[in-house]
Amino acid sequence: MRVDKYLKNSRLIKRRTVAKEACDQGRILINDKAAKPGSLVSVNDIVSMDFSSRIIKIKVLDLKEHVTKEDAKDMYEIIEG
Repeated sequence: MRVDKYLKNSRLIKRRTVAKEACDQGRILINDKAAKPGSLVSVNDIVSMDFSSRIIKIKVLDLKEHVTKEDAKDMYEIIEG
């Protein structure tokens, strides 16, 4: 799954366009490598998000195309942040 779509579906970022912009600015890393909006994310990948006030690291647990608000939290585990 594309990283911008994953961030939107997991509700870590509200809109896909915002996730795309974060990737373009180099704020999203997948396994410590800069991610482009179309970079693929897999189960067990570590995704780092650099928000100006803090850095959040998550482990990808599940990839789902359609997710309810309640199920979105089951798609990742927060490691740091």
